[in-house]
Amino acid sequence: MTPRLTNPHKLAPEAIKAMMALEASFASGSLEHSLKELVKLRASQINGCAFCIHMHTTDARKHGESEMRLYMLNAWRESPLYSDRERAALAWTEALTLVAQTGAPDADYALVKAQFSEAEQVQLTMLIGAINVWNRLQVGFRAAHPVDKQAAA
Repeated sequence: MTPRLTNPHKLAPEAIKAMMALEASFASGSLEHSLKELVKLRASQINGCAFCIHMHTTDARKHGESEMRLYMLNAWRESPLYSDRERAALAWTEALTLVAQTGAPDADYALVKAQFSEAEQVQLTMLIGAINVWNRLQVGFRAAHPVDKQAAA
């Protein structure tokens, strides 16, 4: 895969600065770090963003996420490894990442409403929107993820 642009972040510094400020705002919210990483990873899987999949699996592992939960994320509906709160967030992630097809169903919103405060619902929705923007930036310009020697072998 050949990158289309060498460093798109340098070409739009104000937009990247705004996105980084949005990302920083998520740290002050009440969403758990592990839940945020699962959401980012699941949206990145749907969008086929290797750069972001690499980043978020790496970050999740550093914060103690189990390998099995990372492996099973693509099949989270069939796995008992995720809490009701995580399931609601993952359903909402899929609904909003694929919003043109799903229309953000009431059933998925009901799950979110049952598990998250109104402020958390907004935080979660903004988080999902942000990772989708990052995915589009990386996929659109064909950003390559880092490759360590062990993974390449």
